[in-house]
Amino acid sequence: MAIKQLAWEVDFLKNNPAFQCDNYGVPPDARHISYPIRMVRYWFIYHFLREDSARRGALNVCEIGVDIGQMLGFLRASEALGGGKVELASWDAVDALIREDILKRVGYNKFYQVDLESAEFALSDDKQYDAMILLHVLEHLFKPEELVAKIVPHLKPGGMLIGGLPSTPKSFAQGREDKIRATARKFGHVSVFSPERVREMAQANGLEVEFLSGAFFMRKKGFFLENTKWWLRFNLWFGAMFPSWPGETYWILRKPL
Repeated sequence: MAIKQLAWEVDFLKNNPAFQCDNYGVPPDARHISYPIRMVRYWFIYHFLREDSARRGALNVCEIGVDIGQMLGFLRASEALGGGKVELASWDAVDALIREDILKRVGYNKFYQVDLESAEFALSDDKQYDAMILLHVLEHLFKPEELVAKIVPHLKPGGMLIGGLPSTPKSFAQGREDKIRATARKFGHVSVFSPERVREMAQANGLEVEFLSGAFFMRKKGFFLENTKWWLRFNLWFGAMFPSWPGETYWILRKPL
């Protein structure tokens, strides 16, 4: 079985200046790791966009849960290191708190400041997107499927909803969700996903699961093997072969033409 992510470029992860920034949440003792598995969250999304841009041209992108622009910052840093160009027509930002001064410097275009779970959540009726990003967002929402239902109408036919989140095997997911909701802090994790839940979410919104994969076998802060390319490749292979393994799941959900 061909595993597409094993053919994707990884060398631009090494010495990527984005990792040296405090905003990425990389502990100081892990910032100089060559192939940090923690950063594959941005690496997956970058390659999803790169492939779609090569096929479809310049993309209109909407990122939900943008924080201070780590995703677009990673994309630009990776392009500068030879990772491959992503042609963009626009990149809009949605979050409960928009730090517009920071996001404008990174390159975001339009801003929506709104509580993702509020009844008032809405995007511009007249704009549709080629790609909408939900990267480590849904696990912070009590009703994540409701947000997905609200944004899917803003996807162009043929557009993709892409994202990633922590993942737990289906048989353990409900019990873990009950446990974390009992002790969750503000803005903490309150929903637990399995690959099956992602597939159900896609089906409920008329989306096709084009890609779904786990990300790693093991991730450990500052682990010496993360200085080797083969260890990253092994983890990517393992995640693809065993997507229900506890870790993280990344996906492309495509809106049919």
